[in-house]
Amino acid sequence: MKVNELRKLSSEDLLKKEKDLREDYFKLKFQHGIRRLENPARLAELRKDIARVQTIMNETAQAE
Repeated sequence: MKVNELRKLSSEDLLKKEKDLREDYFKLKFQHGIRRLENPARLAELRKDIARVQTIMNETAQAE
């Protein structure tokens, strides 16, 4: 996910996006424990996306 796309979202949308990303990460991590993943790099990608969303949420909170 691009940072510019995330900056355009409202705070409610960012919260929803973070929740969705966390759910996806949990499901993928669970699957990784059971069997081998096709794309294990997706786990790192999801962690970075979650961090991006949190960073933007912190920036908007500090700006207010």
